[in-house]
Amino acid sequence: MEQSEAQVAMDPPPSCGAPAARRSPRRHSVRGQILEALRDALAGGELTPGEVYSAPVLAERFGVSPTPVREAMQQLAGEGAVEVVPNRGFRVARRSERELAELAEVRALLEVPVMLSLAEAIAPERWAGLRPFAEATAAAAVRGDRAAYLESDRTFHQALLGLAGNQQLVIVADDLHRRAQWPLACGRATRTADLVADAKEHMALLDALAARDLGTVEFLTRAHFAPTV
Repeated sequence: MEQSEAQVAMDPPPSCGAPAARRSPRRHSVRGQILEALRDALAGGELTPGEVYSAPVLAERFGVSPTPVREAMQQLAGEGAVEVVPNRGFRVARRSERELAELAEVRALLEVPVMLSLAEAIAPERWAGLRPFAEATAAAAVRGDRAAYLESDRTFHQALLGLAGNQQLVIVADDLHRRAQWPLACGRATRTADLVADAKEHMALLDALAARDLGTVEFLTRAHFAPTV
């Protein structure tokens, strides 16, 4: 791979704005740290859909051997974020409008019934405990930190679904959520104003859940999953 591809990995597409700020890795293994860094790069728009990145070039960027990079990229391939290109490396996947619509439909089929069930089963006062998660998402949106927003968004939904007491539900829903989030394309999902609007939906959903307003809960949940361009 040419040196220019290494530069692509370091710089975001011009129309997508500045890259997200790096955050301290939360994993202890080298592979885990590289996986986290690659996910941040995908979420922040630093890895461009359609571009091919080699493990050695990325390894040089991160100051590690190619092995943990390949392992991390193989995991991302399993998650649908990248595709293996034999003898070249990994191509960042492109999400078609149809794929995004299908992911949104599956997420709605899975989570809307859960939200309606939780609205009836959970005591209204318990929803206040989830507000810090929603506030963290809103703060990231206001900063325009896309990577932090996407991470906080997933954390909020994990906490929300965790109230159902079904760990497999959380795992499956989180995998779908991650697939729907990135690779991040330029468009509505990259604009700060729209991130802020999406974050506000979290607060509105918590209010509707606390009020046991099932109609609003269903509407907001479906709207939140809808793909945007």
